[in-house]
Amino acid sequence: MVSPRDAEAPLLSEPDDAAAPAPAPGKRNKYPFFCAVLASMTSVLTGYNVAVMSGAQIFMAEDLGISDAQIEVLSGIINLYSLAGALLAGWTSDRLGRRLTIVLANVLFLLGPLCMTLAGGYNALMVGRFIAGIAVGYDFVIAPIYAAEIAPASSRGLLTSVPEIFNNTGVMLSYVSNLAFSGLPAHLSWRVMFAAGVVPPVFLAVGTLTMPESPRWLVMKGRVAEAKAVLDRTSDTAAEAEQRLLEIVDVVSGDSGGGKGRSSGAWKEAAAKPGVRRVLAMVLTLQFFQQASGIDSVVLYGPRILATAGVTSTSVLSLNVLFGVAKAGSILIAMALVDRAGRRPLLLVSTGGMTASLLLVGSLFTASAGAAKQDAVASTASVAAVVSYVVFFSMGLGPMAWVYSSEILPLRLRAQGAGLGTAMNRVMCAVVIMTFITLYKAITMAGAFYLYAAIAGAAFVFVYTCLPETKGRSLEDMEELFHTK
Repeated sequence: MVSPRDAEAPLLSEPDDAAAPAPAPGKRNKYPFFCAVLASMTSVLTGYNVAVMSGAQIFMAEDLGISDAQIEVLSGIINLYSLAGALLAGWTSDRLGRRLTIVLANVLFLLGPLCMTLAGGYNALMVGRFIAGIAVGYDFVIAPIYAAEIAPASSRGLLTSVPEIFNNTGVMLSYVSNLAFSGLPAHLSWRVMFAAGVVPPVFLAVGTLTMPESPRWLVMKGRVAEAKAVLDRTSDTAAEAEQRLLEIVDVVSGDSGGGKGRSSGAWKEAAAKPGVRRVLAMVLTLQFFQQASGIDSVVLYGPRILATAGVTSTSVLSLNVLFGVAKAGSILIAMALVDRAGRRPLLLVSTGGMTASLLLVGSLFTASAGAAKQDAVASTASVAAVVSYVVFFSMGLGPMAWVYSSEILPLRLRAQGAGLGTAMNRVMCAVVIMTFITLYKAITMAGAFYLYAAIAGAAFVFVYTCLPETKGRSLEDMEELFHTK
């Protein structure tokens, strides 16, 4: 247990020699940005490993004779496998630390794609997807947590958006890989696509060891002096570093008594406190809407959607890269505005724009249904509407679901709560991916997009009625806002 009195000595002592001097007042500290970027680069591997199946499935089917049903399973199963990683990540990050959990994720990202590259059949492919899925679960939980805990309040929204932009960068790179290696023989092309993801985890794991540990985790372990050194390096001013330490110590002290600092005690407390239950419900609902609105149907089945829109087979993989560029590039809008406009406005614009775009996509597919040959103008309009949907998603709901979830959870439940939120996210992602082919064959492509539009509209209502603004508040101040103390 760490009490405020225990923390007083480090607060009044001279700064640790290893700590960099705090930045001058009025200047934004760049060091936490460097840390968040390095921690979040693992998310590139998440995006790559999930989305590379979009193009690889074409050549897998040709090389190994895999059916549509098996393609659905292979494409979506990584998200169900990630549940184990998501639920384990909370336990691992609380015991080993945030930093070593990121290293572990990189090791798994090395083994999973390597297994896929060498696979000789369906069963071996499933093993590779399982290993990569565990890594995906770890990354989805730990990257936003680390970024949120290392960042000062003034830039937390920006820094907790970094994992999402790297995730989208990974998606874009997977599409580039699909296109670049599509000219190889079928038995080599899909293997090279997976092999391209084998080497980067080695360098990322080594780089992660140069990052400081989360100051909140250090305080939880009673290492207050080390936490102060980290805060001195990651705060905008010396006064802010001291204030952040006092707030963290106060929260950890309150959670440590009577066994409440342990997971079992924290979960018992969650069951008894309406404020904590409300926060968990918000996290789960937000993560549900992020995936249930259908984004991964575009990520994994872009070539099929484009073909239905009348795009020729020679242009499908090239236009799939356009989806990736739109998805990765538009998140820069969110990063630029999240700490200025706030979380709530971005979420409202995003879900509203998604709803309108999805309705337009459904209407265009309905209008062209039954036509012997797709009109070029209609095809272009359909592609533009899908790109619009991707842009609206990535400028709001995509990154903000992780930003908002990571900052409203109380410290004592942050890792475990983030694990639950990630589990919800991955379950819904798997449901969308593993049912899309069956869904559009049953209710048509237009019907599938109308369904996603209805879900996006429900997300808009949820944000408008249930989510307060959190811009500019410290993580500890969230406990007052949501009555979780």
